Amino acid sequence: MVFCGQFPPASVSDALPFPVEIETLALADLAGDPGWRRPVLVDKDLLVLATSGHGDAELDFQPLPCRPGTLLRVHVGQVLRCPCPRLDATVVRWDAAALRGLDVDPDAVPARRQLAGEDEDAVITEVSQLAVDCARHRGVAAARGLLRHQLAVLLLRLALSNEARPAPRPEETTFRRFCREVERGYRHTRRVEDYAARLGCSVRTLTRACLAVTGRSAKQVIDERVALQASRLLAATDEPIARIGRGLGFSEPTNFGRFFTREVGVSPGAFRAAREQPPSARVVRPRPPAETWRGSPHSVR
Repeated sequence: MVFCGQFPPASVSDALPFPVEIETLALADLAGDPGWRRPVLVDKDLLVLATSGHGDAELDFQPLPCRPGTLLRVHVGQVLRCPCPRLDATVVRWDAAALRGLDVDPDAVPARRQLAGEDEDAVITEVSQLAVDCARHRGVAAARGLLRHQLAVLLLRLALSNEARPAPRPEETTFRRFCREVERGYRHTRRVEDYAARLGCSVRTLTRACLAVTGRSAKQVIDERVALQASRLLAATDEPIARIGRGLGFSEPTNFGRFFTREVGVSPGAFRAAREQPPSARVVRPRPPAETWRGSPHSVR
């Protein structure tokens, strides 16, 4: 089959009557520099469809091999880095408001899929048409519904072609509820007792659920989420390390430093210093984030 070429980003106009909810652009245009020397902290939801070339994209510091037909689902708040210059991809980017009122779950799309056959043809066709219409109808109020429904169809197709999941066990339901609360509160508390109180259950129940689903304790799940957020901010921003620690609930920089070193395996300063090095050249290799948060905290329901 023939792949579509890379789509040029639509031109931005300050005279638009309303914010752009949905747009398409080239993968290279997501980065502030052509070499992707550091990860980008994603501020909108993304679908990334590789159209040509081969290489690894790093999503939350984990390499994901990409080739034509690879599709990545990237959530708000994750960090993305694509240092391979031989990889071209089309990006669909949208605000959460674009899907409001539509019966579609954007979190049902897995973090990575390798499309093939009819699925590949259909997704490429829909992404191509969405790109054309985003450029043609940019700033046209009457076209907002068209673009929203095109995006919804694309997400529904990707969700329907995903493997059906069995009904969750009671422990999985408890674990997902716990993860929702952790996502809301990890900046303010790392005490399992606080989350148990919010969920109306015991610490023992939460720990049992976490161990059954992940093999880790409830406290470990909380700490891993805090460490992941710290890693994202250290790698993708220039915010002072002490301020990052305070924002995550650490009153003293030394306490934050000890916590981060214990969880990630390197100090915050060493982690930040290594962020602009290519993966093959890094002396410092942080521990991978837990599978719990690898897709997106927002995908845990």
